[in-house]
Amino acid sequence: MKPAESTVSPPSAESGEVGLVEPHDFHHRAPFTFDSGQTLPGFTLRYETYGQLNATRDNTVLICHALSGDHHCAGLHPGDRKPGWWNNIIGPGKAVDTRRFFVVCANVLGGCVGSTGPSSTNPETGRPYGVAFPFVTIRDMVRSQKLLLDHLGVVSLYATIGGSMGGMMVLQWGIEFPQFTRRMLAMATTARESAQAIAFNEVGRQAIMQDPAWNHGDYPRDGGPRVGLAIARMMAHITYLSDASMDRKFGRRKKETADRTAYTFDMQFEVESYLRHQGESFINRFDANSYLYITRALDHFDLAAAHGSLEQAFAAVEAETLVVGFTSDWLFPCEQNRAVTLALLRAGKRASYAELSMDLGHDSFLLESPQLYDLVRGFLERDQPYVFDFAI
Repeated sequence: MKPAESTVSPPSAESGEVGLVEPHDFHHRAPFTFDSGQTLPGFTLRYETYGQLNATRDNTVLICHALSGDHHCAGLHPGDRKPGWWNNIIGPGKAVDTRRFFVVCANVLGGCVGSTGPSSTNPETGRPYGVAFPFVTIRDMVRSQKLLLDHLGVVSLYATIGGSMGGMMVLQWGIEFPQFTRRMLAMATTARESAQAIAFNEVGRQAIMQDPAWNHGDYPRDGGPRVGLAIARMMAHITYLSDASMDRKFGRRKKETADRTAYTFDMQFEVESYLRHQGESFINRFDANSYLYITRALDHFDLAAAHGSLEQAFAAVEAETLVVGFTSDWLFPCEQNRAVTLALLRAGKRASYAELSMDLGHDSFLLESPQLYDLVRGFLERDQPYVFDFAI
């Protein structure tokens, strides 16, 4: 068992930042069987850690990322201008305080940022797996990360935290490893996607698969369905925002370079420019086949169907849970987050629900929010169970 080590440069006491960070790769060299029954001879998970594992090896906070996220959730890589995707919440003195907690985040199995996924080399062919990669589920992602934590010497999770798909993983952790998982904090999530959410995912998948460059999933690493993937990202990104936030940020403002008298299909509005930028930046960091696999994993996540009811799904849970919903989230709306909390309470579990009034849409959990920081800090740092004063 390898002792866990910090992978950050020591920050200054005043900075609140974890400093420069470096990723590591965990290589699991034994066969791994997916829920589908398919097997890989082994796999790799890329991960980062911040802070130090304590002597009793029980101060770990696991961060679970969303669909388009990865292992790099805090600090800076050398040469980066932007820090990790949840840098605003992780660091010394921040809500997830790395002076107290050993924080771990891993790119999911099936991903494309260092972890084994469809773009990885199939040892039998010497080519990327493509659609020969096993179908992956949220449960597969969680089970693979448990092997990583065992490798790091973690004996229990102080807490697991995540939003959106990360929130699904949080719930699965409490179900799959109840004695290992002591606290769960799930944000902007659901116990199963609605038909509308599945429909959005399907439009994105069709944009990819109808791109001739997809070639049935067989494309070179430097090629593939870039147009289709960009469109999928543009469409999905709309669901992460809200009407109010888009109107405030863009309104109907036109690009300064736009011909205001011409009737053309050229880019004219600022919101068009923003979405095209989102699409272009996404195709430079994400694999199209991983997008297909992960969105399908989201579609198949259904705790009630898997266990008979949501209450039965949570029967084994031992963790204290906080679920956070956001009023402007129309992808995984508040009622879906409340349903998770109510099912936990009906199952006799310690659970609380907090609803934050924010107009930033589904992505609210990623953005600056002192209210959210206070909730996270309070949930992690108190020693005794506490019921938040929010209506369910």
